[in-house]
Amino acid sequence: MRSDFIHLDVDDYYWVPTTPPYQEKVPLAERNTQLSTNFQSNPNVVVSGSMVSWGSEWETAFDLAIFIRLDNALRMQRLAQREEERYGELLRTDPILKESSAAFLAWANQYVDPNFTGRSLELHQQWMQKLPCP
Repeated sequence: MRSDFIHLDVDDYYWVPTTPPYQEKVPLAERNTQLSTNFQSNPNVVVSGSMVSWGSEWETAFDLAIFIRLDNALRMQRLAQREEERYGELLRTDPILKESSAAFLAWANQYVDPNFTGRSLELHQQWMQKLPCP
């Protein structure tokens, strides 16, 4: 199905393109400027990803918000599979990448812990309460 909407994934604005990926964050002001420029220049936009720490201006930017959540065990299985697909044999042969991947998966597994202070289900639920859109 085709539509006249464009897709903007916040990870494309959050991370500096590196090899391996996801090593260096783009400063908040710069990523907000880049995303805002693309968001404002297109009349029909779908934004995917977590924006809980991007600033209050985004709380009123949307007409509709959809929250998609998986059972944590399935989510972790998919994340581990994605790591395997992304890095393949390097996950077994590169000790730094192996450690980084393990740390990422441990961090991601805390998502459902209500006491976790990072990006979490609790934080997302609080942010969604601020959104005036359906």
